[in-house]
Amino acid sequence: MADRTIRMSILHCFDQGTVVADLQSADKFEALREIIMRAPVFKEIGNLDALENAVIARERLQSTGFGHGVAVAHGRAAGVERVLIAVGLSRTGIPFESPDSEPVRLLFVIASPLKVSLDYLHALSTLVRCLRHQPLRERLLAARDAVMIQRQLRQAFMIGAERCDDPLSDPQACGAAG
Repeated sequence: MADRTIRMSILHCFDQGTVVADLQSADKFEALREIIMRAPVFKEIGNLDALENAVIARERLQSTGFGHGVAVAHGRAAGVERVLIAVGLSRTGIPFESPDSEPVRLLFVIASPLKVSLDYLHALSTLVRCLRHQPLRERLLAARDAVMIQRQLRQAFMIGAERCDDPLSDPQACGAAG
């Protein structure tokens, strides 16, 4: 029952206002700032500067680029009431110190409350697992419209969240979506 409650509490991710389809920044820190300031989903946070500082401080510790042109930056900040996720697409790519040295074209930012929660861990693991699938990454990069990108992410994320009782137990949880 607890796992079902956690899954339900993150299903709002990728509802509305989560996509910045035309990132202009070529520097990773500027790109993070751009997503935080431009993604409508983050407008519910009272202090965007606190989120920006938390995400950038975390990124300075270690790059969140995990390869295949994807990075998932994250931070905890006051004023964040629930897990929020936004994505920025860079058509040219951003140097991100990823293990494979590929520039990042899909840059995600996860905002979470100060208190560490299972919601955050489940959202992060579901998102990363989904993004490991090349067909999903290709569809996201091929989409030219924020609505289509958001729709595809939401579908993949919901399938991944629903198919996985333990976020670390099923490596194929997003197989149908990706």
